[in-house]
Formats: sequence, C-alpha cells, structure tokens
Amino acid sequence: MFDAPRQLVYRAFTDPDHLAAWWGPTGNSLPREEIEFDVRPGGFQRWTEVNASDPGLRVHIHVDLTDVVDGELIDGVMRVSGRLQEGVEPFETRLRVEFHDDADGRTRLEIRQWLPGHLARPSEEGWRQAFTKLDAALVDVRLL
Repeated sequence: MFDAPRQLVYRAFTDPDHLAAWWGPTGNSLPREEIEFDVRPGGFQRWTEVNASDPGLRVHIHVDLTDVVDGELIDGVMRVSGRLQEGVEPFETRLRVEFHDDADGRTRLEIRQWLPGHLARPSEEGWRQAFTKLDAALVDVRLL
C-alpha cells in the first residue's frame, strides 16, 4: 500500500528516472545511463543494479514485457544475470505488477513473481527494502 495516486506509483515503475530513485535493496544504485525502457506490450525494460558494498557486483535485469495497461498493469518475463551475490545464479522469472486504486487516493500493489524456493526469501527482503525507498521517493515527487 502506498500513500500516492495510482498513476504516480505506476510512473515509479515505468519512468527510468523514477525507477533509478528507488529500485533495489538499501544502498544499491541504478546508473541512469544503463536504464532503457520501451514500456508497451512487446517492449522491454533494461537496467543495471550496482551493489553498494561491492560495486563489482552488477546485476543486469531485462524484462520482456508481454502485457502493459497504462496505469494498471506491467507483466513480463524478467531475466536476471551479471555478477550476482554469492550463491545466486542467473535466473528467469515471470513478474506481474498490478496497480489498484484504494481509499483516500492511495494505491495498492499486487506483485506476483514466480521464483525457485531458494530465491523467495532474498527477493522478499529486496522488495521490502526497495519499497521503503519507494515510499520516500513518492513523497519527494509529490512535493515538486
């Protein structure tokens, strides 16, 4: 649940500048010059995440978008590769993000990600940290 309008939360996922402000675990960053989006059915989202404590850990994320509904849905196949943290091999997963209006102008996200069991817990923690950053980024955007 986010205290921001649905269109703004959707933009946080589909605008490269907005994604760079919040994606990934605390401390990690996304070099803006390594983000490329073509958000439409049949399009893609590509970016690189750099680990804060070990900049040599560079995760490359490529999402082939199968279904996109402006302000409502992003669905596709996510491929994760690059130099990943120890014990994590490159993998592929389906990712579905639904954006729903909620009371008082808030937005409810429903995220589904199909992962092997050993990646579920690290993924949950990554999302939790990223959403803390997203909350702060949404406040900053609303103040502009």
